Amino acid sequence: MSTIYQPEMTHAGLDPTIAVTAVDEYRNQREMSIAEERPLTIYLDRHEVVTLMTLGTHPELLCLGYLRNQGIVKDIHEIRSIHVDWEVNAAAVATCSESAAWREQLGSRIVTTGCGQGTIFSNIMEQLSEIRIDPHRVRQSVIYQLLRELGKQNDVYRNAGAVHGCALCENNEVLYFVEDVGRHNAVDAIAGKMWLEGITGKDKIFYTTGRLTSEMVIKVAQMGIPILLSRSGITQMGLQLARDLGVTMLSRANGKHFLIYNGEGNIDFDEELPPKLEVAHLAKQADRPAAS
Repeated sequence: MSTIYQPEMTHAGLDPTIAVTAVDEYRNQREMSIAEERPLTIYLDRHEVVTLMTLGTHPELLCLGYLRNQGIVKDIHEIRSIHVDWEVNAAAVATCSESAAWREQLGSRIVTTGCGQGTIFSNIMEQLSEIRIDPHRVRQSVIYQLLRELGKQNDVYRNAGAVHGCALCENNEVLYFVEDVGRHNAVDAIAGKMWLEGITGKDKIFYTTGRLTSEMVIKVAQMGIPILLSRSGITQMGLQLARDLGVTMLSRANGKHFLIYNGEGNIDFDEELPPKLEVAHLAKQADRPAAS
């Protein structure tokens, strides 16, 4: 029986919030929780790669997912260890060969929009032509069930706000949920989890509270996930990439409402339609712009 490869890793996850005192509009002091944002600089074989702003709850997985999604390290067996030291806000990733070949991947970066300013290396854009996602069907009723389960998550957001959440899902089950100050980090942490445990994306659904930009579609496609679900909106480039790569894209998902921008044929409509007036009312409520 084969075993999953595990690099040597610290387990340096931190609490996501700290307690502070605020004064409200009536001059009353209130004890509040706020998200604790920290810099984490990733070093690969002692070479500085990037500094990410993060809650720090899953730093080792964040490193793994970032290096994988950027195409810097292509095989997890190349990674010997990941050591995170919060005294210096650094993650030291050591490879088995300490080859300099990966340094060519660091030549050109594109800064993307959104919380935490994600980056994608230009070679990733060149690799997109090799990606094509096989379609996966999901029932309308399963989406509704999943949205109810997702509503039970977001612990940090409910406690402190100021974060985004992402989830890896299978049918109506939330397999793994991550919150961070930027949705880019949350996606990368989940990608790291999948890479570490050998989890395939072919029958999964990916959920995010943030908007569906080009980078979000690229990351999900790299993980081989066919369905992308968001409570927020989309961008033109995100939609174009979803069409090119075969990613089913649903947004404004809340309660019993969603909009399919790509992949309508992959949704099995198995719910009875409510009366027309109720449909119009629900759509109007759900289509109000959400924070992204």
